[in-house]
Amino acid sequence: LIHYVESNYLKKRTDNNFDFFNLKVGDIIRIGYLIPEGEKERTQYYQGLIIAIKNRGIGKSLILRRTVQGIGIEQVFILNSPKIVSIIKKQSSKVRRSKLYFIRKLRGKSTRLKVK
Repeated sequence: LIHYVESNYLKKRTDNNFDFFNLKVGDIIRIGYLIPEGEKERTQYYQGLIIAIKNRGIGKSLILRRTVQGIGIEQVFILNSPKIVSIIKKQSSKVRRSKLYFIRKLRGKSTRLKVK
């Protein structure tokens, strides 16, 4: 019963703007999501490294990390949210971990990963 209800809200594989069916930890992606500005909504883009993916059916989420002016910022995105407009994979990296939480402690050039 739960799977039947959730299937109505899951994003379909036929959507061209969504590339989240082959996302992996270590990828650098650009995600566009709607934010309200007054009465209108506009698309804001957030580009960063995927450090964790949590697969919970309709609650599938990922944690993106990027550095802005030397400060690390992490944001959690729920992939089946109607606010997410597009997901584009920019780069893949070779990693041997399922969660890249160790990157939080690294600074500068040591945060770079090997490109696939």
